[in-house]
Amino acid sequence: MDFLKPEVSNPPSEEKVPELISPRFIEKVQKHPDYPEYPETFNVTATVYYPEVGQTDGNPLITADGSRINPKNPKKHRWIALSRDMLARWGGDIQYGDTVWVDGISDDLDGQYIVRDTMNRRFRNRIDILVGRKDKIYGRWDNVRIARSEFPADQEFDFQPSDYGFAMKD
Repeated sequence: MDFLKPEVSNPPSEEKVPELISPRFIEKVQKHPDYPEYPETFNVTATVYYPEVGQTDGNPLITADGSRINPKNPKKHRWIALSRDMLARWGGDIQYGDTVWVDGISDDLDGQYIVRDTMNRRFRNRIDILVGRKDKIYGRWDNVRIARSEFPADQEFDFQPSDYGFAMKD
Protein backbone atom coordinates (compact mmCIF):
# COMPACT_ATOMS: atom_id res chain seq x y z
CA MET A 1 0.00 0.00 0.00
CA ASP A 2 2.93 2.26 -0.50
CA PHE A 3 1.30 3.75 -3.52
CA LEU A 4 -1.32 5.42 -1.32
CA LYS A 5 1.26 7.32 0.73
CA PRO A 6 1.93 10.83 -0.44
CA GLU A 7 5.20 11.35 -2.22
CA VAL A 8 7.81 13.28 -0.34
CA SER A 9 9.25 15.76 -2.69
CA ASN A 10 12.71 17.14 -2.15
CA PRO A 11 12.67 20.48 -3.89
CA PRO A 12 16.04 21.73 -5.03
CA SER A 13 17.65 23.82 -2.35
CA GLU A 14 16.97 27.43 -2.87
CA GLU A 15 19.93 29.72 -3.11
CA LYS A 16 19.92 32.03 -0.13
CA VAL A 17 20.37 35.68 -0.94
CA PRO A 18 22.62 37.38 1.60
CA GLU A 19 20.89 39.97 3.69
CA LEU A 20 21.92 43.51 2.93
CA ILE A 21 23.37 45.46 5.80
CA SER A 22 22.09 48.97 6.06
CA PRO A 23 24.55 51.87 6.03
CA ARG A 24 23.04 52.99 9.34
CA PHE A 25 24.01 49.65 10.95
CA ILE A 26 27.56 49.84 9.51
CA GLU A 27 27.99 53.36 10.88
CA LYS A 28 26.72 52.22 14.29
CA VAL A 29 29.24 49.32 14.38
CA GLN A 30 32.12 51.58 13.29
CA LYS A 31 31.36 54.04 16.10
CA HIS A 32 31.49 51.26 18.72
CA PRO A 33 34.46 51.76 21.10
CA ASP A 34 35.88 48.28 20.35
CA TYR A 35 35.90 48.78 16.57
CA PRO A 36 39.54 48.60 15.37
CA GLU A 37 41.12 51.66 13.79
CA TYR A 38 42.90 50.95 10.56
CA PRO A 39 46.29 52.54 9.91
CA GLU A 40 46.58 55.29 7.35
CA THR A 41 47.72 54.10 3.92
CA PHE A 42 50.13 56.12 1.79
CA ASN A 43 50.65 55.88 -1.98
CA VAL A 44 54.34 56.25 -2.79
CA THR A 45 56.94 55.62 -5.47
CA ALA A 46 59.31 52.75 -4.63
CA THR A 47 62.88 52.19 -5.77
CA VAL A 48 65.78 50.01 -4.58
CA TYR A 49 69.21 50.97 -3.30
CA TYR A 50 72.48 49.22 -2.55
CA PRO A 51 74.70 49.88 0.48
CA GLU A 52 77.40 51.57 -1.62
CA VAL A 53 79.03 54.99 -1.36
CA GLY A 54 77.52 56.12 -4.67
CA GLN A 55 73.99 55.51 -3.37
CA THR A 56 74.43 56.42 0.30
CA ASP A 57 76.64 58.67 2.37
CA GLY A 58 80.31 58.10 3.17
CA ASN A 59 79.54 55.17 5.49
CA PRO A 60 77.20 52.91 3.49
CA LEU A 61 76.97 50.09 6.05
CA ILE A 62 75.43 52.30 8.76
CA THR A 63 71.82 53.46 8.35
CA ALA A 64 70.43 56.81 9.50
CA ASP A 65 69.18 55.31 12.77
CA GLY A 66 72.59 53.73 13.50
CA SER A 67 71.81 50.13 12.49
CA ARG A 68 74.59 48.08 10.86
CA ILE A 69 73.93 46.48 7.46
CA ASN A 70 75.14 42.95 6.82
CA PRO A 71 77.23 43.43 3.65
CA LYS A 72 76.85 39.77 2.60
CA ASN A 73 73.06 39.78 2.41
CA PRO A 74 71.47 43.24 2.84
CA LYS A 75 68.10 42.14 1.43
CA LYS A 76 67.64 39.71 4.33
CA HIS A 77 67.14 42.62 6.76
CA ARG A 78 63.96 43.81 4.98
CA TRP A 79 64.82 47.46 5.73
CA ILE A 80 63.70 50.55 3.87
CA ALA A 81 64.58 54.21 3.66
CA LEU A 82 61.83 56.82 3.59
CA SER A 83 61.81 60.26 2.08
CA ARG A 84 62.08 62.97 4.73
CA ASP A 85 58.54 64.25 4.27
CA MET A 86 57.25 60.92 5.62
CA LEU A 87 59.50 60.70 8.70
CA ALA A 88 58.38 62.11 12.05
CA ARG A 89 61.72 63.84 12.51
CA TRP A 90 60.76 66.18 9.62
CA GLY A 91 57.01 66.39 10.34
CA GLY A 92 55.80 63.08 8.87
CA ASP A 93 53.87 60.23 10.47
CA ILE A 94 56.41 57.39 10.58
CA GLN A 95 59.32 56.92 13.03
CA TYR A 96 62.61 55.08 12.64
CA GLY A 97 62.05 51.50 13.76
CA ASP A 98 58.39 51.42 12.72
CA THR A 99 57.28 48.37 10.80
CA VAL A 100 55.42 49.11 7.57
CA TRP A 101 53.59 46.92 5.07
CA VAL A 102 54.50 47.46 1.43
CA ASP A 103 52.13 46.35 -1.34
CA GLY A 104 52.15 46.84 -5.10
CA ILE A 105 55.69 45.95 -6.21
CA SER A 106 56.03 42.17 -6.65
CA ASP A 107 55.46 38.95 -4.73
CA ASP A 108 59.13 38.93 -3.75
CA LEU A 109 59.34 42.55 -2.55
CA ASP A 110 55.88 43.05 -1.06
CA GLY A 111 55.55 42.52 2.68
CA GLN A 112 56.80 43.85 5.97
CA TYR A 113 59.80 46.16 6.32
CA ILE A 114 61.43 48.13 9.12
CA VAL A 115 62.18 51.83 8.61
CA ARG A 116 65.91 52.29 9.22
CA ASP A 117 67.16 54.92 6.76
CA THR A 118 66.46 58.31 5.20
CA MET A 119 66.54 59.30 1.56
CA ASN A 120 68.16 62.42 0.11
CA ARG A 121 66.18 65.60 0.76
CA ARG A 122 65.35 66.07 -2.93
CA PHE A 123 62.93 63.10 -2.85
CA ARG A 124 59.32 63.37 -1.76
CA ASN A 125 56.73 60.67 -1.08
CA ARG A 126 59.14 57.80 -1.79
CA ILE A 127 60.58 54.66 -0.28
CA ASP A 128 63.87 52.96 -1.06
CA ILE A 129 64.19 49.21 -0.41
CA LEU A 130 67.59 47.95 0.74
CA VAL A 131 68.91 45.14 -1.48
CA GLY A 132 72.35 43.90 -2.47
CA ARG A 133 73.94 44.22 -5.88
CA LYS A 134 74.00 40.39 -6.13
CA ASP A 135 70.19 40.32 -5.84
CA LYS A 136 69.94 41.84 -9.34
CA ILE A 137 66.80 43.80 -8.48
CA TYR A 138 66.28 47.05 -10.36
CA GLY A 139 63.29 49.23 -10.89
CA ARG A 140 60.94 51.99 -10.01
CA TRP A 141 57.33 51.31 -9.10
CA ASP A 142 54.58 53.93 -8.89
CA ASN A 143 51.37 53.72 -6.85
CA VAL A 144 52.87 51.44 -4.22
CA ARG A 145 50.84 51.36 -1.00
CA ILE A 146 52.42 51.40 2.44
CA ALA A 147 50.81 51.35 5.88
CA ARG A 148 52.35 51.36 9.32
CA SER A 149 51.85 48.03 11.11
CA GLU A 150 49.92 48.30 14.32
CA PHE A 151 50.54 45.82 17.12
CA PRO A 152 47.95 45.24 19.85
CA ALA A 153 48.85 47.07 23.05
CA ASP A 154 48.53 43.90 25.15
CA GLN A 155 51.42 42.19 23.31
CA GLU A 156 54.90 42.78 24.62
CA PHE A 157 57.95 42.38 22.44
CA ASP A 158 61.34 41.90 24.01
CA PHE A 159 64.12 43.12 21.71
CA GLN A 160 67.85 42.88 22.22
CA PRO A 161 70.59 44.56 20.22
CA SER A 162 72.57 42.51 17.73
CA ASP A 163 75.45 43.24 15.38
CA TYR A 164 73.03 43.98 12.55
CA GLY A 165 70.17 46.00 14.01
CA PHE A 166 67.66 44.50 16.43
CA ALA A 167 66.65 40.87 16.82
CA MET A 168 63.84 39.20 18.73
CA LYS A 169 64.91 37.75 22.05
CA ASP A 170 64.20 34.03 22.50
